Amino acid sequence: MEVEDLLKLVLVLVVIWIVLEIVFEVVGFALGILGALDGLIGVLVVILIVLWLTDRI
Repeated sequence: MEVEDLLKLVLVLVVIWIVLEIVFEVVGFALGILGALDGLIGVLVVILIVLWLTDRI
């Protein structure tokens, strides 16, 4: 292999590594937001059930 081919291979691997890091950060951030919203979603479900049972919806 030539040096240029090795540099291209290393460049591609580094780009793939950076893209994977960004994807994992975005997914982790999204899961963090959803984890924080669990309590709020539960409260909203309870409110909707109470409104349904009292015929307010």
